[in-house]
Amino acid sequence: QVQLVESGGGLVQAGGSLRLSCAASGRAFSGYVISWFRQAPGKEREFVAAINWSGVRTAYADSVKGRFAISRDNAKNTVYLPMNTLKPEDTAVYYCAAGPTMADVLTTSHIRFWGQGTQVTVSS
Repeated sequence: QVQLVESGGGLVQAGGSLRLSCAASGRAFSGYVISWFRQAPGKEREFVAAINWSGVRTAYADSVKGRFAISRDNAKNTVYLPMNTLKPEDTAVYYCAAGPTMADVLTTSHIRFWGQGTQVTVSS
């Protein structure tokens, strides 16, 4: 069992930055691939970024490439998502998620564990 808790959301102006954190509890954390999803009002939850257990492999949605950079610290059981050059369309609730393989965490269908979400609001 893995419990995920997100933090770091907030209100920021367009062009600003935030860093989200996903803190995990549970001894199996380092074995899981971790991803971030987001869900804007009235829209489906969408993939944002993912990182494998070693941190060597990452994946990003086209909409955030070059602006977001996922990383993880297995010693601290934490995954980070620094977000730069934020845009109003980045406004959403951001969720941390865990699954056994990179393929499993690219869509919502095979996610094994979800966090409760943190709100990110980007004003224009």
